[in-house]
Amino acid sequence: VSHIIIHGIHVHDCRPAGNAMVRDSPTHYGWRTISDGDGISIFGGSDVWVDHVSLSNCADGLIDAIMGSTGITISNSHFTHHDKAILLGASDSYTPDVKMRVTIAYNHFGKGLVQRMPRCRHGYFHVVNNDYTHWEMYAIGGSANPTINSQGNRFSA
Repeated sequence: VSHIIIHGIHVHDCRPAGNAMVRDSPTHYGWRTISDGDGISIFGGSDVWVDHVSLSNCADGLIDAIMGSTGITISNSHFTHHDKAILLGASDSYTPDVKMRVTIAYNHFGKGLVQRMPRCRHGYFHVVNNDYTHWEMYAIGGSANPTINSQGNRFSA
């Protein structure tokens, strides 16, 4: 998918589910196998803006953008009570993620978060003007040679 805005939703306590038909456009339903419990999953998407959302306590990640997704902005959002908050990049071995371009801006990473705020693989990531409070393991992390431009963030553990 491309040119998508996700605005003003609240996702809490998202759990894995079985196979189902899922709408991926106004005119098409597609078969989706078992979901892993991500709050928001961006799979091969481009030009996606996630804005003013609230996420906590999902079974897997709060937000995952993987498999060559690019042009992603996550802004003005609130994240709490979760282990693996935001994953950007499928795996260290999935090199097509080198084209990823992601901005994480003006978010609050609050109480009960452990790691991945975000976890970045391969591409270019601008992490700017976020508020980090009460995290347990690490805030911003990377592997597989990403470029992470961290500016103006506030950290208070």
